[in-house]
Amino acid sequence: MQDTAEQSLYQRLGGYDAVAAATDELLRRLQSDPQLRDYWKGASNDNRRKARQQIVDFMVEAAGGPAFYNGRDMKLSHEGMHISESDWDVFMRHASGTLESLDVPAREQDEVLAFFTSLKADIVER
Repeated sequence: MQDTAEQSLYQRLGGYDAVAAATDELLRRLQSDPQLRDYWKGASNDNRRKARQQIVDFMVEAAGGPAFYNGRDMKLSHEGMHISESDWDVFMRHASGTLESLDVPAREQDEVLAFFTSLKADIVER
């Protein structure tokens, strides 16, 4: 077994099932948040399932796991959604809360949140 210092973030998070579970919990939080839930208004169940799978694939690949994200880049994916700085702050609060609720160790929480922060400029429009 690899030393944790040598393991990818994907391995340290617990693999595919752990990333999928975290994605499901985060989406549940986001879709029930009064400020953010309207971003999913009008999305069919099929569209929601596809979006969820793309998020899982994106996160697995970004964390060094065996998935291939074939979706659009983050800027194109979020263009025209008018995601605000305030929306971003709510997202980050939910992301942090999700990781804490799943007992993700501090090092891995920091890495995931830093990764999300690296995407901010492509997601926040106003």
